[in-house]
Amino acid sequence: MTERVTIALAVLTGLAVGVIMGALGGGGAILVVPVLLYGFAMEPHAATTGSLVVVGIGAIAGAISHGRRGETNLTQGTVFGLGGFVGTTVGVLASAHVAPWVQTGSFALLLLVVATVMLRRSRPEGDDDTSGPPPLVAFSPVRVDVRRLLIVAVVATFVGALTGFFGVGGGFAIVPALVLLLDFPMPVAVGTSLLVIALNSATAFVARLATGVELDWPLLLVMTAGAIVGILVGGRVAQRVSARTLTRGFAGLLVLVAAYTAVRTVTG
Repeated sequence: MTERVTIALAVLTGLAVGVIMGALGGGGAILVVPVLLYGFAMEPHAATTGSLVVVGIGAIAGAISHGRRGETNLTQGTVFGLGGFVGTTVGVLASAHVAPWVQTGSFALLLLVVATVMLRRSRPEGDDDTSGPPPLVAFSPVRVDVRRLLIVAVVATFVGALTGFFGVGGGFAIVPALVLLLDFPMPVAVGTSLLVIALNSATAFVARLATGVELDWPLLLVMTAGAIVGILVGGRVAQRVSARTLTRGFAGLLVLVAAYTAVRTVTG
Protein backbone atom coordinates (compact mmCIF):
# COMPACT_ATOMS: atom_id res chain seq x y z
CA MET A 1 0.00 0.00 0.00
CA THR A 2 1.48 3.36 -1.04
CA GLU A 3 1.78 6.26 1.40
CA ARG A 4 -0.94 8.24 -0.38
CA VAL A 5 -3.36 5.32 -0.30
CA THR A 6 -2.60 4.75 3.39
CA ILE A 7 -3.29 8.39 4.25
CA ALA A 8 -6.47 8.45 2.15
CA LEU A 9 -7.81 5.27 3.77
CA ALA A 10 -7.00 6.59 7.25
CA VAL A 11 -8.76 9.91 6.60
CA LEU A 12 -11.83 8.29 5.02
CA THR A 13 -12.11 5.80 7.88
CA GLY A 14 -11.85 8.59 10.42
CA LEU A 15 -14.49 10.65 8.61
CA ALA A 16 -16.91 7.71 8.43
CA VAL A 17 -16.41 6.83 12.08
CA GLY A 18 -16.83 10.45 13.13
CA VAL A 19 -20.02 11.00 11.15
CA ILE A 20 -21.63 7.89 12.66
CA MET A 21 -20.56 8.79 16.21
CA GLY A 22 -21.68 12.39 15.82
CA ALA A 23 -25.07 11.39 14.44
CA LEU A 24 -25.86 8.38 16.62
CA GLY A 25 -23.79 8.97 19.78
CA GLY A 26 -21.64 5.90 19.17
CA GLY A 27 -21.33 2.84 16.97
CA GLY A 28 -18.91 4.21 14.40
CA ALA A 29 -15.94 3.35 16.57
CA ILE A 30 -16.62 -0.32 16.05
CA LEU A 31 -15.45 0.05 12.44
CA VAL A 32 -11.97 1.24 13.46
CA VAL A 33 -10.81 -2.16 14.73
CA PRO A 34 -11.46 -4.19 11.54
CA VAL A 35 -9.91 -1.44 9.39
CA LEU A 36 -6.76 -1.43 11.52
CA LEU A 37 -6.72 -5.24 11.55
CA TYR A 38 -7.24 -5.92 7.85
CA GLY A 39 -6.63 -2.59 6.15
CA PHE A 40 -3.37 -1.81 7.93
CA ALA A 41 -2.35 -5.34 9.04
CA MET A 42 -2.10 -4.56 12.76
CA GLU A 43 -2.16 -7.40 15.26
CA PRO A 44 -5.37 -7.55 17.36
CA HIS A 45 -3.96 -6.06 20.59
CA ALA A 46 -2.44 -3.08 18.76
CA ALA A 47 -5.60 -2.57 16.67
CA THR A 48 -7.93 -2.51 19.67
CA THR A 49 -5.57 -0.19 21.54
CA GLY A 50 -5.16 2.13 18.56
CA SER A 51 -8.94 2.28 18.26
CA LEU A 52 -9.08 3.82 21.73
CA VAL A 53 -6.97 6.76 20.53
CA VAL A 54 -9.24 7.52 17.57
CA VAL A 55 -12.43 6.91 19.52
CA GLY A 56 -11.41 8.77 22.67
CA ILE A 57 -10.11 11.97 21.08
CA GLY A 58 -12.96 12.05 18.58
CA ALA A 59 -15.51 11.60 21.37
CA ILE A 60 -14.01 14.52 23.31
CA ALA A 61 -14.49 16.79 20.30
CA GLY A 62 -18.06 15.55 19.90
CA ALA A 63 -18.95 15.96 23.58
CA ILE A 64 -17.66 19.55 23.53
CA SER A 65 -19.64 20.33 20.37
CA HIS A 66 -22.85 18.89 21.84
CA GLY A 67 -22.14 20.57 25.17
CA ARG A 68 -22.11 23.99 23.54
CA ARG A 69 -25.66 23.29 22.42
CA GLY A 70 -26.67 22.18 25.92
CA GLU A 71 -26.85 18.53 24.84
CA THR A 72 -24.31 16.97 27.23
CA ASN A 73 -25.20 16.11 30.83
CA LEU A 74 -21.79 16.59 32.42
CA THR A 75 -22.69 15.34 35.91
CA GLN A 76 -24.47 12.11 35.01
CA GLY A 77 -22.12 11.42 32.11
CA THR A 78 -19.11 11.67 34.42
CA VAL A 79 -20.76 9.37 36.98
CA PHE A 80 -21.52 6.89 34.19
CA GLY A 81 -17.95 7.04 32.87
CA LEU A 82 -16.29 6.66 36.26
CA GLY A 83 -18.67 3.81 37.06
CA GLY A 84 -17.16 1.82 34.19
CA PHE A 85 -13.65 1.82 35.68
CA VAL A 86 -13.88 -1.70 37.10
CA GLY A 87 -15.32 -3.16 33.91
CA THR A 88 -12.67 -1.41 31.80
CA THR A 89 -9.86 -2.77 33.95
CA VAL A 90 -11.22 -6.32 33.76
CA GLY A 91 -11.63 -6.03 29.99
CA VAL A 92 -8.04 -4.84 29.50
CA LEU A 93 -6.64 -7.67 31.63
CA ALA A 94 -8.71 -10.24 29.77
CA SER A 95 -7.66 -8.95 26.34
CA ALA A 96 -3.99 -9.49 27.18
CA HIS A 97 -4.52 -13.17 27.95
CA VAL A 98 -6.56 -14.47 25.02
CA ALA A 99 -5.43 -15.82 21.67
CA PRO A 100 -5.77 -13.44 18.67
CA TRP A 101 -8.36 -15.69 17.01
CA VAL A 102 -10.51 -15.58 20.15
CA GLN A 103 -10.47 -11.79 20.15
CA THR A 104 -11.28 -11.43 16.45
CA GLY A 105 -13.89 -14.20 16.54
CA SER A 106 -15.69 -12.73 19.54
CA PHE A 107 -15.44 -9.32 17.90
CA ALA A 108 -17.35 -10.65 14.87
CA LEU A 109 -20.03 -11.93 17.25
CA LEU A 110 -20.15 -8.55 18.98
CA LEU A 111 -20.73 -6.85 15.62
CA LEU A 112 -23.80 -9.03 15.02
CA VAL A 113 -25.13 -8.26 18.52
CA VAL A 114 -24.62 -4.53 17.96
CA ALA A 115 -26.41 -4.69 14.60
CA THR A 116 -29.37 -6.44 16.24
CA VAL A 117 -29.53 -3.94 19.10
CA MET A 118 -29.41 -0.98 16.73
CA LEU A 119 -32.15 -2.39 14.52
CA ARG A 120 -34.39 -2.91 17.54
CA ARG A 121 -33.55 0.39 19.17
CA SER A 122 -36.36 2.91 19.48
CA ARG A 123 -35.48 6.41 18.34
CA PRO A 124 -38.41 8.81 18.27
CA GLU A 125 -38.43 11.01 15.18
CA GLY A 126 -38.36 14.76 15.66
CA ASP A 127 -37.43 14.62 19.34
CA ASP A 128 -35.49 17.82 19.83
CA ASP A 129 -36.11 18.12 23.57
CA THR A 130 -32.87 18.99 25.38
CA SER A 131 -34.23 19.22 28.92
CA GLY A 132 -32.22 17.28 31.45
CA PRO A 133 -33.28 13.95 32.99
CA PRO A 134 -34.13 13.70 36.69
CA PRO A 135 -30.98 13.92 38.88
CA LEU A 136 -29.47 10.80 40.45
CA VAL A 137 -29.02 12.65 43.72
CA ALA A 138 -31.02 15.66 44.93
CA PHE A 139 -30.13 17.78 47.95
CA SER A 140 -33.23 19.92 48.50
CA PRO A 141 -34.82 17.78 49.79
CA VAL A 142 -32.18 15.06 50.06
CA ARG A 143 -33.15 12.16 47.79
CA VAL A 144 -31.23 9.34 46.09
CA ASP A 145 -32.72 7.57 43.08
CA VAL A 146 -31.53 4.04 43.90
CA ARG A 147 -33.09 2.48 40.80
CA ARG A 148 -31.28 4.84 38.44
CA LEU A 149 -27.99 4.45 40.32
CA LEU A 150 -28.20 0.65 39.99
CA ILE A 151 -28.92 0.94 36.28
CA VAL A 152 -25.94 3.25 35.83
CA ALA A 153 -23.68 0.87 37.78
CA VAL A 154 -24.68 -2.24 35.78
CA VAL A 155 -24.62 -0.63 32.32
CA ALA A 156 -21.42 1.31 33.05
CA THR A 157 -19.60 -1.85 34.14
CA PHE A 158 -20.78 -3.73 31.04
CA VAL A 159 -19.80 -0.93 28.66
CA GLY A 160 -16.45 -0.51 30.41
CA ALA A 161 -15.67 -4.20 29.91
CA LEU A 162 -16.44 -3.92 26.19
CA THR A 163 -14.19 -0.87 25.90
CA GLY A 164 -11.32 -2.57 27.71
CA PHE A 165 -11.52 -5.85 25.80
CA PHE A 166 -12.47 -4.77 22.27
CA GLY A 167 -11.30 -1.15 22.11
CA VAL A 168 -14.79 0.11 21.25
CA GLY A 169 -16.65 2.99 22.86
CA GLY A 170 -19.89 1.13 23.62
CA GLY A 171 -22.17 3.92 22.42
CA PHE A 172 -24.56 1.33 20.94
CA ALA A 173 -25.32 0.28 24.55
CA ILE A 174 -24.96 3.68 26.21
CA VAL A 175 -27.50 5.59 24.09
CA PRO A 176 -30.39 3.09 24.48
CA ALA A 177 -29.69 2.86 28.23
CA LEU A 178 -29.78 6.63 28.63
CA VAL A 179 -32.97 7.01 26.58
CA LEU A 180 -35.01 3.95 27.54
CA LEU A 181 -33.87 3.38 31.14
CA LEU A 182 -32.77 6.80 32.40
CA ASP A 183 -35.28 9.05 30.57
CA PHE A 184 -32.72 11.10 28.62
CA PRO A 185 -34.03 13.04 25.59
CA MET A 186 -32.30 11.73 22.45
CA PRO A 187 -30.13 14.83 21.73
CA VAL A 188 -28.82 14.82 25.32
CA ALA A 189 -28.28 11.05 25.21
CA VAL A 190 -26.08 11.41 22.11
CA GLY A 191 -23.94 14.17 23.63
CA THR A 192 -23.67 12.43 27.00
CA SER A 193 -22.78 9.13 25.34
CA LEU A 194 -19.78 10.79 23.69
CA LEU A 195 -18.60 12.04 27.10
CA VAL A 196 -18.86 8.51 28.55
CA ILE A 197 -17.01 7.07 25.55
CA ALA A 198 -14.19 9.58 26.05
CA LEU A 199 -13.82 8.68 29.74
CA ASN A 200 -13.94 4.92 29.13
CA SER A 201 -11.47 5.15 26.25
CA ALA A 202 -9.00 7.16 28.35
CA THR A 203 -9.15 4.64 31.20
CA ALA A 204 -8.69 1.65 28.88
CA PHE A 205 -5.87 3.33 26.95
CA VAL A 206 -3.84 4.11 30.08
CA ALA A 207 -4.28 0.53 31.27
CA ARG A 208 -3.20 -0.88 27.89
CA LEU A 209 -0.06 1.24 27.77
CA ALA A 210 1.18 -0.76 30.75
CA THR A 211 1.13 -3.90 28.57
CA GLY A 212 3.89 -2.50 26.35
CA VAL A 213 1.82 -2.34 23.15
CA GLU A 214 3.45 -0.51 20.21
CA LEU A 215 1.33 1.84 18.12
CA ASP A 216 1.63 3.50 14.70
CA TRP A 217 1.11 7.05 15.98
CA PRO A 218 1.30 8.92 12.64
CA LEU A 219 -1.41 6.68 11.19
CA LEU A 220 -3.62 6.96 14.27
CA LEU A 221 -3.32 10.75 14.43
CA VAL A 222 -4.32 11.10 10.77
CA MET A 223 -7.34 8.86 11.37
CA THR A 224 -8.19 10.82 14.52
CA ALA A 225 -8.12 14.12 12.63
CA GLY A 226 -10.62 12.66 10.18
CA ALA A 227 -12.81 11.46 13.05
CA ILE A 228 -12.90 14.92 14.65
CA VAL A 229 -14.08 16.49 11.40
CA GLY A 230 -16.57 13.66 10.89
CA ILE A 231 -18.08 14.05 14.36
CA LEU A 232 -18.69 17.75 13.80
CA VAL A 233 -20.34 16.92 10.47
CA GLY A 234 -22.31 14.06 12.00
CA GLY A 235 -24.21 16.37 14.31
CA ARG A 236 -25.51 18.24 11.27
CA VAL A 237 -26.25 15.03 9.38
CA ALA A 238 -28.47 13.88 12.25
CA GLN A 239 -30.59 17.01 11.79
CA ARG A 240 -31.17 16.31 8.08
CA VAL A 241 -31.35 12.52 7.73
CA SER A 242 -33.88 10.24 9.40
CA ALA A 243 -32.41 8.62 12.52
CA ARG A 244 -34.11 5.36 11.52
CA THR A 245 -32.42 5.45 8.10
CA LEU A 246 -29.00 6.10 9.66
CA THR A 247 -29.43 3.31 12.19
CA ARG A 248 -30.60 0.70 9.67
CA GLY A 249 -27.89 1.57 7.17
CA PHE A 250 -25.19 1.30 9.80
CA ALA A 251 -26.59 -1.98 11.15
CA GLY A 252 -26.44 -3.45 7.65
CA LEU A 253 -22.82 -2.36 7.31
CA LEU A 254 -21.99 -4.05 10.63
CA VAL A 255 -23.42 -7.35 9.40
CA LEU A 256 -21.15 -7.21 6.34
CA VAL A 257 -18.09 -6.38 8.46
CA ALA A 258 -18.98 -9.18 10.89
CA ALA A 259 -19.16 -11.68 8.04
CA TYR A 260 -15.79 -10.56 6.66
CA THR A 261 -14.17 -10.67 10.10
CA ALA A 262 -15.53 -14.17 10.76
CA VAL A 263 -14.23 -15.47 7.41
CA ARG A 264 -10.77 -13.97 8.01
CA THR A 265 -10.70 -15.47 11.52
CA VAL A 266 -11.57 -18.97 10.26
CA THR A 267 -9.28 -18.89 7.23
CA GLY A 268 -6.42 -17.19 9.09
